[in-house]
Amino acid sequence: MKRVVIWAPVVLFALFLGMAVFRLSNPGSTDVPSRLVGQRLPAFALAPAAPGKPGLATADLAGKPRLLNVFASWCVPCAAESPQLLALKQAGVEIDAIAIRDRPADVADFLRRFGDPYTKIGSDPESQVQLALGSSGVPESFIIDAKGVIRHQHIGDIRPEDVTDILRRIEAAR
Repeated sequence: MKRVVIWAPVVLFALFLGMAVFRLSNPGSTDVPSRLVGQRLPAFALAPAAPGKPGLATADLAGKPRLLNVFASWCVPCAAESPQLLALKQAGVEIDAIAIRDRPADVADFLRRFGDPYTKIGSDPESQVQLALGSSGVPESFIIDAKGVIRHQHIGDIRPEDVTDILRRIEAAR
């Protein structure tokens, strides 16, 4: 009986350590999906985020399916997804954007360096519209249908393997 009492703490510690290692090696998803998927966009009107580009309002996102990209000039994955956004634009996808916590000069420099796939870019200096959309970070993209309803949320940067799926979802939103 004494042997069981002596080894019990060691066994319990080993079990605890094993569970901790298992959870650390298999983390859960950190994605935070928007609750607005399937609902109309919240009302907003944003000033232009870059010189020479119009701002963005909810009314601008109706009439035909489009992609709404939430990005920032200081975001490294946002730069990485630029070639895919340019490819989507070449495929006929209309893309608008919301620049988060950014300065107009920095947004203009970002567009000059990485390309400009955007029709309109609104400035969201306090992330109020980003939070209203249910977006938790940058980059994120939303597929908006012709009636202004959010049909899909793409969390993270758009990678080459995502382009076909996004084109399919844009077509389905028609």
